[in-house]
Amino acid sequence: MQTKILLIKLGYSETLDPEIGKVASLGDVLRTTPILWAIKEKFPDSHVTWLVTADAEPLLEGNKLIDRILVWDEFIPFQLMREKFDVVINLEKIAGVCALADMIDAWVKYGFRFETLNGTYHGYEQGINFIDYIENKQTDKLKSYWEQILIEMLGVTWKEQRCIIGYKPKTEETLDIGFNYEVGSKWPFKALKMEIWKELEQRFISRGYSVSWQKGNKNLYEYMDWIQSCRLIISNDSLGLHLASTFGKKVVGMFGPTDPSEVFLDSNSRKILPDIFCTLMPCGSPKCHSGLYCMQHINADKIEKAVLEIIPSVQEQ
Repeated sequence: MQTKILLIKLGYSETLDPEIGKVASLGDVLRTTPILWAIKEKFPDSHVTWLVTADAEPLLEGNKLIDRILVWDEFIPFQLMREKFDVVINLEKIAGVCALADMIDAWVKYGFRFETLNGTYHGYEQGINFIDYIENKQTDKLKSYWEQILIEMLGVTWKEQRCIIGYKPKTEETLDIGFNYEVGSKWPFKALKMEIWKELEQRFISRGYSVSWQKGNKNLYEYMDWIQSCRLIISNDSLGLHLASTFGKKVVGMFGPTDPSEVFLDSNSRKILPDIFCTLMPCGSPKCHSGLYCMQHINADKIEKAVLEIIPSVQEQ
């Protein structure tokens, strides 16, 4: 018989950060998809159901490792409390979702559970490492890739399993550089200054590159089509960075408040950090508590150099 598995990842809470919000983090959902490789390795004959928000559903549609997608609404909890599973993996820290995970009938549970003493979240036995990681991440220098933590929770070896997406973009790669300049409302201080983007545009055009500014902001499918059309994506740490990596694009990513050591990128990509010392960096906070605004201290020279290393212009060849 198939092993029936429920994976709960809506995107409302960052899995390995203390933050819990009401706005779905699409990047957080996409970065969870490598766990599907681990599920199929540990449970080869499994039927996987993924519970997700409507906003993030396009990131899962057509995924060959997902058998059923359930979109969160007010009726779904009642359905799940009457349905039986062999395994539940809850990667949401919202207390109500953790309570739901506790009430679902399953033999084995991974990830986060409801803490009845104080009405918040804690970890199942196969999720305690999440709690330790979140509590120690500000001081722990031996950090792992975000995806690696999820995979090793299942007892599967980290083999640089990549994100997997079902959507097949309709565009061809016709542009050199894409500027993924916008960030979500959840993390406004992850954005690079607009003046730097405009300066980079002038520099790259003068070197003969074709440059495209972010498109498809209102439609996730159009957004993925735009990313596919570019050879290289320059991006803040956001959904676009992870989508570009998933589609096999070369990436130059800028990091400040978020931790670059947790993000897996291949050897064709580069990570750019601010030229400033802040004792809180990376703070993992949607707000700046030091007043230094670290992303304002990334200069165009470092970004240009990184791009030239990856895709030299005609002048550099």
